Amino acid sequence: MATAITPDTDDKRPIRRTWPRYIPMVVLALFFLFPIVFMFVSAFKTDSAIFADLRSPRAFLPIGELSFANFVGVFDRVPVLRFLFNSVFITTAIVGLGLIVNSMCGFALSRMKWRGQKIIFAIIIATLIVPFETVAIPLVYWVAQLPSVEFNGLMPTYSQGWLNTYHVQILPFVANAFFIFLFAQYFKSIPRELDEAARVDGASWFQIYWKLIVPLSGPVFATAAILTFVSSPGAWNAYLWPLMVAQQEELRPVMVGMQYFFQLDTAWGEIMAYTSIITLPVLLLFLCFQRAFVNSIASTGMKG
Repeated sequence: MATAITPDTDDKRPIRRTWPRYIPMVVLALFFLFPIVFMFVSAFKTDSAIFADLRSPRAFLPIGELSFANFVGVFDRVPVLRFLFNSVFITTAIVGLGLIVNSMCGFALSRMKWRGQKIIFAIIIATLIVPFETVAIPLVYWVAQLPSVEFNGLMPTYSQGWLNTYHVQILPFVANAFFIFLFAQYFKSIPRELDEAARVDGASWFQIYWKLIVPLSGPVFATAAILTFVSSPGAWNAYLWPLMVAQQEELRPVMVGMQYFFQLDTAWGEIMAYTSIITLPVLLLFLCFQRAFVNSIASTGMKG
C-alpha cells in the first residue's frame, strides 16, 4: 500500500525557516558574477553588438549573432600560446618553490626554538606593509648588477645582469612574508606533543617537517598555492615586473600581452576573448581546490 506524502515534513521545515537568509548571499554572488558573465558573453559578440547591448540585460545574455571570430583574431594578433607557456612555467616555479621555502620558514618560526626567533618573525611581518611598487625600481637596479651564467652546450659563459631571463621573473617572488605568517599560524595549531614523540624516536627536524607536519597541512598548502597563483606580483597576474625586466616578447607572460590590443585599433571583442582565455585557468584552479581553500581560511584565519 502506497504511503501518502505529506508536504510539511520535518526535513523541509529547517529549509523553509532559513531560506530568506540566503537571498542576500545570492544577490551578492550575482553582483560579483556580472563582470565575469559579461566578459565571457561579450567574447562571442562583435564590437557593434557589445555597444548596442551595453545598456540592457542583453549584455549578460548569449543572444544575437555569436561566433568564435574574436578568438581567431586573438591568435592572429598576439602569440597567445607562447604567453600562456611563459605564465604557466613562471607561475608553477613560483608556486612550487614558494611552498617549499615559505613552509620551511614557517616551520622554523613556529615549531623550533632559537635565539632571535621573535625578532626575525616581527621583521618578516613588518615587510607586509611595504608595497611592491616602492621597491620595484631599486630591485630592477639590483638584479641588473647580479652575475649571470649561461650554458652554450657544456661550456658556461658569464655575464652581468638578470634582465631578459626567466629566473628574474621567478626568484624575487619565491619568499613571501604573508605566506610565511600563514604557514606559521597553521603549524602552531598542530600539537607539539607530536614533535616531542618524534624527537624521542630519533627524528631530525627536517624529518619532522617532511614526514609529520607536511602530511597534516594539506589545506594551508592548497590555500598558499591558490593565493600565490592569483595574487603574487610575479605570478599569473603579474604585469608591472615583467614589463620592467623582460623586453623580449618570447619571455613575456599573458598579462603583458594585453597591451598589444591597445596599440592600434582597439577591438573590444578580442579583448574580451583574450581575457576569457587567461581567466579560465584561474577559475578551474579555484574550482578544483575550493574546499581546501575554504577549510584553510576557516582554520588559519580564525585562529590567527
